Amino acid sequence: MAEAFNDKTLTADKAARYAEVADEIASVLDGEPNLTARMATVASMLASSFDHYFWTGFYVVDPLKARELVVGPYQGTLGCLRIAYGRGVCGAAAQTGQTQLVEDVHAFPGHIACDSRSASEIVVPVFDAAGTLLAVFDVDSDKPAAFDIVDQQGIETILKATFA
Repeated sequence: MAEAFNDKTLTADKAARYAEVADEIASVLDGEPNLTARMATVASMLASSFDHYFWTGFYVVDPLKARELVVGPYQGTLGCLRIAYGRGVCGAAAQTGQTQLVEDVHAFPGHIACDSRSASEIVVPVFDAAGTLLAVFDVDSDKPAAFDIVDQQGIETILKATFA
């Protein structure tokens, strides 16, 4: 019984932290139109807010190369420079337009190991107000099954408020 209470408390605490960070990000970015500055701020503020984040950043749709993502603002170790749509977790999010919540990246078909310490991952597509894919937001953890629906809802809410 104590463990169930503890899990609920941790979930509520994490959801509350996402809400706080969302407000902080909105405040910092108020009036800032530059897309790169907005991405850099989101990556930095989220990376410093959650201990289970290992790598945090954006892969941006390359306007010069069809169906390819190029690394954008991020926090963490060296990231992959380019990822084709449909390749790995980021490419799957870009191709489907849907969040990818992966408990074990090593079991994901075609996973790209930019850093072999990555164990789990969440990738959220980022759309502008017109519904055009701008980027994907990628968060890796060095712990298996580090992300859940609370992370997904928190990240999706922040990205929609920041970029749509």
